[in-house]
Amino acid sequence: MILFYTDDIQDGLATLAQEEARHCLQSLRKKSGDTIQFVDGKGGFYEGEIIEASKKKCVLSIKSVIENYNAPDFQLHIAIAPTKNISRFEWFLEKTTEFGISTVTPLLCQRSERKNIRTDRLRKIMLTAMKQSLKAYLPKLNELSKFQDFIKSPADSSFDYFIAHCHPDKALSHLKDVAKKNKNICILIGPEGDFSKEEVELALQQGYEGISLGKSRLRTETAGIAACHISNLINTAD
Repeated sequence: MILFYTDDIQDGLATLAQEEARHCLQSLRKKSGDTIQFVDGKGGFYEGEIIEASKKKCVLSIKSVIENYNAPDFQLHIAIAPTKNISRFEWFLEKTTEFGISTVTPLLCQRSERKNIRTDRLRKIMLTAMKQSLKAYLPKLNELSKFQDFIKSPADSSFDYFIAHCHPDKALSHLKDVAKKNKNICILIGPEGDFSKEEVELALQQGYEGISLGKSRLRTETAGIAACHISNLINTAD
């Protein structure tokens, strides 16, 4: 199945954006009368018939829709320091989108090696991963946020809050032993070199619980994917 995306939906019609229309009509040679599947990034999974096809425009008549398609049982928010090599951070976004992450907040930390990102490019990577993995929910990608600002933002009582770090002076439980099934989760992942001692202390003061992701020392993007995978395993276990 090839899945398309649009959020331009009204009055029983959907219009693909120029890039999606080009892929549909020119690359795949779809034409008027053909039926395709598409999602709106908000849980809607649609089937539509092409009723207008041009080089820059593709209009669909909606034939069916499934709301809340494969809706997740919990929300997962990972706040993570972007890697110096941006391709590694892009890989993290791609893979966690495939798993079904809800929100990603790039963090600017004391030891961050990357201090700017292009969210427009990163959102496109997540959009492609959503379609390729046949999901109907597009994760939210927030703008780069300073660590102190993020952890001091108002807490949502529906979430449990964790900070993953490797400081040897702290007794840490493994994420798998403290995360709860069907409970929303927010996890902080630091840069190469880990969070500073001051950042860890500040997070703990704000109600975050320190956790481990295992005995191995992980790269930032690997830690993010591990946290996502562990969270998903907890929520799919019988």
